[in-house]
Amino acid sequence: MIKMSFDLKEGINSIVEITVSEKDTAIEHGSGDLPVFATPAMIGLMENAAKGCVGSHLTSEFTTVGIDISVKHIKATPLNMKVKGEAVLEKIDGKKLFFKVNAWDELGKIGEGTHVRYIVNSKDFMERIK
Repeated sequence: MIKMSFDLKEGINSIVEITVSEKDTAIEHGSGDLPVFATPAMIGLMENAAKGCVGSHLTSEFTTVGIDISVKHIKATPLNMKVKGEAVLEKIDGKKLFFKVNAWDELGKIGEGTHVRYIVNSKDFMERIK
């Protein structure tokens, strides 16, 4: 068993920004019929922010995997608009990490929720799923 010791602190955060393109739309994701920012794309942006929030604090043999997400998509965003996803590490419970996540476009908040990630040893994790 590899001993885990990480420099994680509650309150750290990460922001990821993209510009909504065709690949980010509800049509492309199969989640809707309109060319607007897809809920699955917003969730991916939030998860990416959470992963990035802690990634630099882990040694190279470790990563995090998402195990739970609960979000509200509260406003539509058109093509070519910038969108930001933010994750704030709110609680650390051993290897389980709890985040508050939010998303904004150029006009205001478009999504909010919570996300849980789990720290895993990358090699061990991949061996277990074979």
